[in-house]
Amino acid sequence: MHRRVNITLPEKTIQLIDRVAEKGERSSFIADAVTYYMRATGRAQLRKQLKEGAIRRKERDMRLVQEWFSLDSLVSYRGAG
Repeated sequence: MHRRVNITLPEKTIQLIDRVAEKGERSSFIADAVTYYMRATGRAQLRKQLKEGAIRRKERDMRLVQEWFSLDSLVSYRGAG
């Protein structure tokens, strides 16, 4: 389904679009460009959120690693005997 909208773009932007889009394909080009931008932005936002979450949970995660390492060492020690 398509929907007609009116937008205003700078003349330089129109010239760039016309340079790369085939005649009569402006709408398709703009739709593809917007979709690409949204996907790229979405991935960048996800990476940002993951990084921020990892930084926030860093101390908790380090404590868990130390606790599990201690338990793992204890189990390995008991198993060796």
